[in-house]
Amino acid sequence: MVYRMESEYEKLASLLFPEISETIEDLEKRFVKRNLDENAMVTRFAPSPTGYMHIGGLYAALISSKFSSQTNGIFYLRIEDTDKKRELLDGVEEIISALREYDIHFAEGPFEGGEKLYGPYKQSERKEIYQICVKELIKKGMAYPCFCTTEMLEETRKIQQERKEDIGYYGKYAVCSRLSLEEIQSYIEEGKEYVIRLKSPGNPLSRIKYEDEVRGIIEMPENIQDIVLLKTDGIPTYHFAHVVDDHFMRTTLIIRGDEWLASYPLHKQLFEVCGFQAPNYLHIAPIMKMDQGSKRKLSKRKDPEAAVSYYKKQGIPKEAVKEYLMTITNSNYEEWREKNPQKNLQEFQLTTAKMSNSGALFDMEKLMNISRNIIASKTVEECYDEIVQWSQLWDNQIYQKAVLSKNNFIKTIELWKFSGGKVRKDIGKWSELSEQYSYLYCDFLTNNCVYEFDAAWKADDILQVLGEYKTDLFLEGTASEWFAKIKDKADLLGYCTKLKEYKENPNLYCGSITDFCNIIRVAVTGKRNSPDLFSILQILGEEEARKRLEKAICYLISL
Repeated sequence: MVYRMESEYEKLASLLFPEISETIEDLEKRFVKRNLDENAMVTRFAPSPTGYMHIGGLYAALISSKFSSQTNGIFYLRIEDTDKKRELLDGVEEIISALREYDIHFAEGPFEGGEKLYGPYKQSERKEIYQICVKELIKKGMAYPCFCTTEMLEETRKIQQERKEDIGYYGKYAVCSRLSLEEIQSYIEEGKEYVIRLKSPGNPLSRIKYEDEVRGIIEMPENIQDIVLLKTDGIPTYHFAHVVDDHFMRTTLIIRGDEWLASYPLHKQLFEVCGFQAPNYLHIAPIMKMDQGSKRKLSKRKDPEAAVSYYKKQGIPKEAVKEYLMTITNSNYEEWREKNPQKNLQEFQLTTAKMSNSGALFDMEKLMNISRNIIASKTVEECYDEIVQWSQLWDNQIYQKAVLSKNNFIKTIELWKFSGGKVRKDIGKWSELSEQYSYLYCDFLTNNCVYEFDAAWKADDILQVLGEYKTDLFLEGTASEWFAKIKDKADLLGYCTKLKEYKENPNLYCGSITDFCNIIRVAVTGKRNSPDLFSILQILGEEEARKRLEKAICYLISL
């Protein structure tokens, strides 16, 4: 027997939710429509605190934030924390902290000062709201309790597979949708667990048309599945919570990954059966990666760059990450940036017309080029402050050097930042400092050093140069005074101090003044190429420079 009378639906609703007295009408009065301009967008970021922040999440949050800010709307944070088994202890704080580091701020959310009229902003604290809505659906005959066990559902799935029918709980397979009120009451009295399912009004022969903000008109089959609305513990499923929350938080534009596109028919149906007006949807393409010749989504499991924390650990400035994400958000952003190099990206008008519906390939080299330009544009003081902040967490050796001798450390920044009166663009992330300038930032004396001495240089000649220079480093004067004394030393040991003469008669000399300086350079840095040698020696100081010369001498003698 199927319960059909309105009075039976009322009785069922009261049986299942005896403590719930409020109605959807009461909720409409509690969560009033926002007093905003007609074109103002209310957007949200609604992550689950079950894992680290994905770069795709930052991408979606940046877009959502941008659309709300440029229309004088509202951007809020909602935490979808219904999966308590997988929830991380500090997952919510990690999300808020990660976004704030990228200057993405919320007008409302589950944080101090953010709990406004439309909260609570954690789904786990909105249980009663969902139950009010479900009770109303039961009263209308649009939802019912389902007592099917996991084993029963698995058996149904096997039958559907054998018959090559759609998998799921619908139509003739939705056996609990046909239970009488008496049967339901009996099962409840027996203590049987149950979920609450939607009674889908969908027709398997019907299709819906949907206009996505980016993809245009899309035609899809209507939903026919009697999906679970509330689990056995009374907690809603994602699909139902999404619809209820976005309605009562008055969201006007939902921005999400295109993996949710297939869920649209279900969500549209849920809005309709609840009597809610559906917001607009914008499904963004995922960030992709080339892997063995084919495209795939950036993977949390396979790709370290998928985690937002990766960029922080590497020391890539937040401005660079945001700039890069903007280049894959709107196709005209790079042209705008070229014309407006000094403007804040907040001044750029994001449009759906310039968004792509195919996934952009993640381009690390492009990101690093952007980052090198941004680091080059920073002042020395800005670089110092950011290096201190980064190294305090990720490179104690650099951190100690930076805080123990700020003036000397600033000289190292000036050394690699400027050359020949020009700004250099060698550094794209702070973690490269130890790689490219190990002789400035690492413990040169205790580390094993690979000396890049030229194979054409004889060991005895190198030892002679280092031994002679070690006697007096000439670091107390100016660069020109130092170089004059270096030329005297070079001339004394048979090195030509005039490059034109050396090119004409190289066999008459041990080498050129360039060779002489490079021997010293390799001894104190390990490298043949470096910024200005005199500046390096001054930064190192006489004691450290002399120890490095002695170390190189010992190395050569041991060969």
